Amino acid sequence: MLTSMNRAARFFDIEYANYDEDIPVLEAFAQRTGGPVLELGCGTGRTLIPLARSGFDITGVDMSPEMLGIAATKARAARVAKRVNLIEGSYADAPLEGQFAFAYIVMNTFLHLLTQEDQLRALRHWREHLTPSGLLLIDVFQPDVAVLAGIDGSLIHDHTWTDPSNGMSMMKWVTTEVDLARQMMHVTMIYDEVSADGELRRNLVPYDIRYLWRYEAELLLDKAGFELETIYGGWDLSPFESGSDRMILLARRK
Repeated sequence: MLTSMNRAARFFDIEYANYDEDIPVLEAFAQRTGGPVLELGCGTGRTLIPLARSGFDITGVDMSPEMLGIAATKARAARVAKRVNLIEGSYADAPLEGQFAFAYIVMNTFLHLLTQEDQLRALRHWREHLTPSGLLLIDVFQPDVAVLAGIDGSLIHDHTWTDPSNGMSMMKWVTTEVDLARQMMHVTMIYDEVSADGELRRNLVPYDIRYLWRYEAELLLDKAGFELETIYGGWDLSPFESGSDRMILLARRK
């Protein structure tokens, strides 16, 4: 897993550089609580840097040194390094100092916890580092039974873009297999780099995730010592409904 994430760091940073749909909501909850803020699985700092730029002291945890290296470079370039604390380690149990008023984990990162034991251990660890009544936000996709049943392992072209650092054409492919009984998805992301003379370099990033149903999530939060405040169906804070793409859970420490 760590090797895969290190390998994906550069591609992830370029691919999601312009994705900012979640940032206004995260900033609003950081403002509501006043901080300090904790991001679990911070990657290359996509959300961490904007929150630090908005004046919040923020700690980011990630197991990939390559990802954290990019985040640190961004923090220095944005002149917010003094407000940013980066911790290398598993977001499930990395040692943390102090308490946080708001913690969040976005973009399905919670789903990399593959067992109920891992999920509860992580939730209880995060709870211990939240202030009384501190908030935790978890952002995952809502499983769609029809879509899951139709996944057959086919290779699917995701999209193509140009790497601004070297001008090379980048193509992303994805193949997915589903184990319905275990709620597991076995995913391989394939990043093809094509140079101007047509030379191809292929990079494979395999990983597993365990998708989560609504009431399963609610039980996990309750068992870990959280009280669910609300569930949103998207970053527009729309109600969570059958057709919602996202399941954004906002919970408070009991």
